[in-house]
Amino acid sequence: MIQDVKRNVDQLLSQMTLEEKVALVSGADMWKTRAIERLGVDSIYMYDGTNGIRKTQDTNELGIFEDAGNIPATCFPTGSALGSSWNVELLEEIGIALGIEGKHLDVNLLLGPGINMKRSPLGGRNFEYYSEDPCLSGELGAAFVNGLQSEGVGASLKHFACNNQETEKMAMSSEVDERTLREIYLNAFERVVAKANPWTIMCSYNLLNGQYTSENEHLEREILREEWGYEGVVMSDWTAVHNRIKALQVGLDLEMPGPALYNNSQLIKAIESGDLDIETLNQSVRRMLLLHEKVKSDQQAVKPCDWDAHHELAYRAAIECIVLLKNDRQVLPLQPKSLSKLAVIGQLAKAPRYQGGGSARVIPRRLDIPYEEIVRVNADRATLSFAPGYGNIDGIDEALIAESVAIAAQSDAALLFVGMPEGTESEGFDGVKIDLPLQQVKLIQAVAAVQPNCIVILSNGSAIAMEPWLHDVPAVVDMWLTGQAGGSAIADVLFGLGNPSGKLSETFPVKLSDNPSYLSFGGEGGKAVYAEGLFVGYRYYDKKELAPQFPFGHGLSYTTFEYSQLSVSGDAQEVSVTFRLRNTGSMKGQEVVQLYVRDEQCRWIRPMKELKAFRKLQLQPGEEAEITFSLEPRDFSYYDPEYKKWVADTGYFEIFIGSSSQDLRLSHRIHLDFPDVRSNGYHEYSLLKEWIDNPQALKVLNRALMELNRSSKDQVSLDEPMLISFFGDAPLIKLFQMYGQDWLINQSPEQYVRQMIQEYELHSINRLNTKTRA
Repeated sequence: MIQDVKRNVDQLLSQMTLEEKVALVSGADMWKTRAIERLGVDSIYMYDGTNGIRKTQDTNELGIFEDAGNIPATCFPTGSALGSSWNVELLEEIGIALGIEGKHLDVNLLLGPGINMKRSPLGGRNFEYYSEDPCLSGELGAAFVNGLQSEGVGASLKHFACNNQETEKMAMSSEVDERTLREIYLNAFERVVAKANPWTIMCSYNLLNGQYTSENEHLEREILREEWGYEGVVMSDWTAVHNRIKALQVGLDLEMPGPALYNNSQLIKAIESGDLDIETLNQSVRRMLLLHEKVKSDQQAVKPCDWDAHHELAYRAAIECIVLLKNDRQVLPLQPKSLSKLAVIGQLAKAPRYQGGGSARVIPRRLDIPYEEIVRVNADRATLSFAPGYGNIDGIDEALIAESVAIAAQSDAALLFVGMPEGTESEGFDGVKIDLPLQQVKLIQAVAAVQPNCIVILSNGSAIAMEPWLHDVPAVVDMWLTGQAGGSAIADVLFGLGNPSGKLSETFPVKLSDNPSYLSFGGEGGKAVYAEGLFVGYRYYDKKELAPQFPFGHGLSYTTFEYSQLSVSGDAQEVSVTFRLRNTGSMKGQEVVQLYVRDEQCRWIRPMKELKAFRKLQLQPGEEAEITFSLEPRDFSYYDPEYKKWVADTGYFEIFIGSSSQDLRLSHRIHLDFPDVRSNGYHEYSLLKEWIDNPQALKVLNRALMELNRSSKDQVSLDEPMLISFFGDAPLIKLFQMYGQDWLINQSPEQYVRQMIQEYELHSINRLNTKTRA
């Protein structure tokens, strides 16, 4: 079958003119590619779609700045909300639903998911992205892509890469060291490529280390194409191409939007003059034709689109996304029978924020309003009072606060719907603060002063600071931007008809200045320096021993869970981790179990621990389940920029199992013996400590020191703390220069160290061969 497709593609390619080839690698208009009718090559239609399909009536319309021309579709929770679900199966379900809707709406390619890391809570598009952690983002992204593509609609994984801000993003260079790039910002993309093989990948607008990502050879060709083996189509974000010839040469196939008449003419001139090899163009044309073949072969019968079922899925997703941050005195869930009066305060209860702005904005087919859903659940058991609480302007309106205080004081409980105002979280700009508007802060404080059962419900697309008011209220619920069914979901959660099971997929700091990127976010002089390096999110708070407001992975439930019987076994090739989880409460609930790994000693600086596996599972009261994780060598590895490969060092690792990054219930210490993959890494000026830290190199070093001690007046011992302290950070050759003058008569210290390196390499090769034979 695959050979037939390739033969068909080669046949089509041989029949195409130069002009047709060039036309195929650029768009026809805003939302589709060129058709070559004489060869039966149809246009591919693509539309935005990270949490729903945003399709315009006219393919020449951008449709971002007004909703009138866009077609309604199911609006699912945004990426930041879905990230807090931690539910891989749920993301696949949503992908399948979007695939069905895509087929129904004649969409061939959906421009999503977005899996960029949340470097700062100020990021304007944070609401589109899943997490600050690449393991979580990568697993959720792969599930979404697999679900979508199973229905014959292709994904476009974006934005590749290091597009972590909106400020000057089309001209800003993200300055990132290689190790941070690999471990944090490319890790999720690598996972999705390996596990889901997205039909397309979309490059970002920004520069990466001084070179636009659309023409970045290291990123596009060396890593994506050659190292990861990606064979799909790489496309540009809209207008992200600068040098079309160079972009084509590094592997960017499709320029969007079209028609890119000037760039097309430049390609033709370059090929006709010999400045561009025709085979370079042919490679991109082949990939485009293969994409056409995928679209063509997946013309399965369009399934009926059950919009009601998709709304139900959006509701289930919203329930799983909602995070119960605080619940003192078990004030939640509310008990309708015990309530006679209930105050509902805040404009967002009647005019909810359910998504962010920009290209991800979806026209929902229906919309559940929180206040109306509270009325439904309450079913006239309690008298409801409503007050708007605040206006649309960030100022102090004492009359609105006084009205809210009055109804709260006369009620049994108060529900405060607050959050970031409409228009503050969007593509196109970054935020300036993470605090609620001052009016909302004063409102919370005033209501809490008269109502002990004051419950705050947040609507937001990124982390929020809560220090001024958090300690005044007993309960806080983060409902995120939960799409068209968020209103019914939050009502059911508040009254116990649904059990919240969301966990934070990003760290909530006490204040903005606690965030690791605070000093450098936004950049200056055309450069955004990622000065925090690896220490993004919880990795930073752990290392700094800085307490966040709420840690990564945090989320409460209306039931409780007990972890027990941890068992860890295996070797460096595979480690099996097994434990038991029991629902010890009185309500059915879901728990997200999280596995973190700590490398106790490494030649490079590493985070205190890193998420390596997770699972969400549901248990009935009293029910118990056994959970098993399998860890591979990569789960213990870091990227070694010196040797340009992933490396795991022999030594002790600690494995943690817990309910959040700071609520760790079980742990086990294991020693793993990894083969040395740096066999040719030593040179004349390698450090003494590098020889000591490598068991095989240490054997060679000990033999050399025995020879030295037979001839030297001073005896050199690795057991001498002062010697190690003095020479440990110095090249080994310095030790021989200091103590080997009476010994090294016929050869220089450099020559002797080179001899040691040869002996070490021979030992390493023999050792690897022995392991292979075994």
